[in-house]
Amino acid sequence: MELTKQDLAQMAQAYKKDTAQQIAEQAVKNNGIHASSERENVVVTKNNFVFSIDVDSEAVANQEQSGRCWMFSALNFLRFHMEKQLKLPKGSFQLSQNYNFFYDKLEKSNFFMENIVKYAKEDLNDRRIDFLLATPQQDGGDWDPVCALIEKYGVVPREAMPDTKVTLDTSEFNAVLNRLLREDAFELRAMVRDGKSDEKIEKTRKDMLSDIYRMLCVSFGQPPEKVDFEYRDTDKQYHADYGLTPLEFYKKYLGEIRLDDYVGVMNLPVDGMEFGKVYTIDMTGEVLGAKRHLKYLNVPLDVFKQAVIDQLKAGEPVWFGCDVVQDSDFQKGILALNLYDVQKMFGITFKMDKGQRFQYNQSLPSHAMTMAGVDLDADGKPVRWKVENSWGATAHGKPVGHQGYFIMDDSWFDEYMYEVAVRKEYLPEEYRKALDTEPEVLPYWNTFNPEP
Repeated sequence: MELTKQDLAQMAQAYKKDTAQQIAEQAVKNNGIHASSERENVVVTKNNFVFSIDVDSEAVANQEQSGRCWMFSALNFLRFHMEKQLKLPKGSFQLSQNYNFFYDKLEKSNFFMENIVKYAKEDLNDRRIDFLLATPQQDGGDWDPVCALIEKYGVVPREAMPDTKVTLDTSEFNAVLNRLLREDAFELRAMVRDGKSDEKIEKTRKDMLSDIYRMLCVSFGQPPEKVDFEYRDTDKQYHADYGLTPLEFYKKYLGEIRLDDYVGVMNLPVDGMEFGKVYTIDMTGEVLGAKRHLKYLNVPLDVFKQAVIDQLKAGEPVWFGCDVVQDSDFQKGILALNLYDVQKMFGITFKMDKGQRFQYNQSLPSHAMTMAGVDLDADGKPVRWKVENSWGATAHGKPVGHQGYFIMDDSWFDEYMYEVAVRKEYLPEEYRKALDTEPEVLPYWNTFNPEP
């Protein structure tokens, strides 16, 4: 269909008659879309930062300009348990995000090479090869991948391997690493196609990974082989522990937190994806040889939500993945459905539901955070949720939420919450049984894929 001059004239005439939109035009041109459409009643009347169930009020971390939210949230979850067990003063302790990030980059690079070799005889125009070369690796991840990293490499205190300029803004490093990985892919594909032996290819891969290890050491720092841990608890008692390997540190201080007890649960009401069924995604699972693989149990919203409430009632925060870019004000710390009334302002209507928005790439899991509390009404129904973010307490000289914490409206939870990591015991028996079934494999281009 061609747009004609007559079509354009009719559109212009219709707009001239729409006086309400012309008033909106002045506001939007002068103030921008969000500032002009934010609903004041949401900001003022629902902004009381008190929750009937509140499990975590510790100082928030700050991932800066990096895509490590999934890792920050998981380490914040573990930090919570250490703070509680050891009676650590508020804001005095973090686990090193840089340490696990180092090995995340190395494992992702190895996983990329594994797939390049596996599919080396496929044409460059093959969708799988195009997917791999488009983004050889990136910062993102999920609950199961970070658990696999922790179980293999352990954890260390932040002081043992603090962030660097590079880890706080990963754009330059990712550009260089992806360029190198594409060079490596070119060489590995040629070796396979030329019939080189598996031994020769494996040696070449190890040499390539050694180059990447060196890049990581230069940019992230060298991971510690042993760590010392000193702290003073809230009773003013001094404690010291010396010469622990990262795995020893993890097992000693977090050994009671069995990561196998926590499972990835999603709420994805999409045609063709049954509730009560386990799913995985093709070409994921960056930690080769790990026992833990990426899996999601799809459950109805009421089961999904109740599991989160039960874990919070038991005094434990919840790792989760959501679409934070939808209806959010990060300075005020608000996640509220239709926070910005853009439909009235523009005279348009949005009709798609949660599943349809996901299928049409309008909404997807874009950020991971930690659920720290919930406000329940007299009937025990959630009204709003307390969220621990990883964007720090200030940004650009302005506050971020409530000292880094956000309020999530319950209606926003329904529409934009996609994944949680909860204890199996908080799922009904029929869904616990489903966890033992073989997962259905979704294609790697599925929007839920955390590793593209």
